[in-house]
Amino acid sequence: MSNDKSVMAVIRAARPTFRNDFDKLAFAVHATFLASGHVLTATGPSADTDFTSPSTDEVGIDHWNELDDNYAFVYVKPEKGSKKVLVKCLVMNNKLLVDALADGASEPVHLEINVADFVAKNGSNYSDQFQNLEKLVTDVDKEIILQLYGSSKPASSERGEGSRLNNPDFGYFVHQGPQPLPTG
Repeated sequence: MSNDKSVMAVIRAARPTFRNDFDKLAFAVHATFLASGHVLTATGPSADTDFTSPSTDEVGIDHWNELDDNYAFVYVKPEKGSKKVLVKCLVMNNKLLVDALADGASEPVHLEINVADFVAKNGSNYSDQFQNLEKLVTDVDKEIILQLYGSSKPASSERGEGSRLNNPDFGYFVHQGPQPLPTG
């Protein structure tokens, strides 16, 4: 599992240029995948075609925020047999919708993130541009990454919390069941 310090280290090392608050949040989701041991194999417009490609070569972050209102990344996790994972983030109103699909999986996992809960408005340092980063990293790990690989913890619906986990403090809505992947 990742933590906020390792995710911030990835962000600082990559030195991304952010166009807006959604870029910041999408890159934090990306950094969480990298900090958890994933390797980036495609990003931006090429992510859709590279998901089905047999290549598992590592790539840089060029073109990661080239598209308006959506982001796409393809990863492999070498210790999990190099199975590819497609992650798409779609901007809708003031939320970033995150869908992830592991190669061979029948359904994607999904997370909705309220951008205002995690993006700070001040500072030029990367650490000053985020708030509640620890909570964001924990929830991306728990609701996306661990679910992709079969978590030992039951999902929210298996804990008897219904089909939706609502956290009004942080604006999370986790939907269970099939979710369409955003197209890019």
